[in-house]
Amino acid sequence: MSLLELRGVRGGYGPVTVLHDLALEIQEGEVAVILGANGAGKTTTLRAICGMLDKVEGSVLFDGSDITKRSTQAIARAGIAHVPQGRGTFGDLSVDDNLRLGAISRKDGGVASDLERWYEAFPRLAERRTQAAGSMSGGEQQMLAIARALMSRPRLLLLDEPSLGLAPLITKDLFERLGKINEAEGLTMLVVEQNASLALAIADRGYVLETGNIVATGDAASLAADEDVRKAYLGF
Repeated sequence: MSLLELRGVRGGYGPVTVLHDLALEIQEGEVAVILGANGAGKTTTLRAICGMLDKVEGSVLFDGSDITKRSTQAIARAGIAHVPQGRGTFGDLSVDDNLRLGAISRKDGGVASDLERWYEAFPRLAERRTQAAGSMSGGEQQMLAIARALMSRPRLLLLDEPSLGLAPLITKDLFERLGKINEAEGLTMLVVEQNASLALAIADRGYVLETGNIVATGDAASLAADEDVRKAYLGF
């Protein structure tokens, strides 16, 4: 059974429909990527999954349960963590406080061990644990946003343009770290990204969106090797 499945999902903003009968699925433990140009509906797809659109038609299934009508908070509690564009860190709070906020809804006793676990995965954060988040570089803030989401112990991590505004070397390092987290933890990820080559390098499967429609799908290696798809949609 798929961990996440979208069936005939339509949604948008006010009278404007952005997504048109979207269908996709992700198996547990996979990394899937959604690729496409600006305005294709990538961010809207993540918002539809998270309950952030006013109206969604069709079905969003998570671990077999229909979450289409649930609130954003209920969806987060069900095990879906969302790292939006712009990172959304609390700039006046320290790195450590930001991470602890990621675990605010947890009732278990593993928060301290998870802090050290993600400090080990992101050593730059460990070096800056008492530093205000807003004083860090864009790459460091992106790492913080991801680590904060991981502190909730999600079953599915949604990442919206993690490379946005980052230098190429930092972007490469970030994607390598995401790949290692997936391998080590078996964490399922859905990544929206414009850097198609880097995203496909860590992915199991990919979906290409154009004006709210899926125009190509397949395993990541096949999409990366398809010359027509690359030239028309992926830009490499």
